[in-house]
Amino acid sequence: MSKLKLQVQISIDGFMGGPNGELDWMNMDWSDDIKEYVTALTEPVECMVLGRKLAEGFIPYWSSQPTEEGAEKINNTHKVVFSKTLEKSPWDKTTIASGDLVEEINKLKAEAEGDLIAYGGSEFVSSLIQENLIDEYHLFINPAAIGKGLPLFGKLGANAQLKLIENKQFECGIILAHYLPLV
Repeated sequence: MSKLKLQVQISIDGFMGGPNGELDWMNMDWSDDIKEYVTALTEPVECMVLGRKLAEGFIPYWSSQPTEEGAEKINNTHKVVFSKTLEKSPWDKTTIASGDLVEEINKLKAEAEGDLIAYGGSEFVSSLIQENLIDEYHLFINPAAIGKGLPLFGKLGANAQLKLIENKQFECGIILAHYLPLV
């Protein structure tokens, strides 16, 4: 069975975005060492899962930037967008999933030969975490505290125990915390 990895940037105080989704605190000037890590992380990925809100900006952005570093992988990888409002995909290489989140993710894990990676906003990612669907956490911690915003673990109903596998400081100031869930 394939693994579902989560790759997300968060503030040092655990937020994925400001109260209205602001990302102005996020370090977007990545150093070569973080780019190499992300390339290695996404190399075995055959499917990206996204929430609709992120997909509406993420997919068109990368489609319009075909020469930007990482765009080829993103644009050529199959994407599944989870949505209760979209009936069909307006994007290439993308399908819509509107069924039960747990059933849909488990079906994708069972059918995929490579790994899956999750990108999404706080609501979608928090739902994946709440349902214990994440197999690996790759948290990119930005050196910024924002005080309030959209939390990574916003729907957590009980303690989530994680085991640290790796931590690393990148030249740009972002710190990686790679965890596995203890289930």
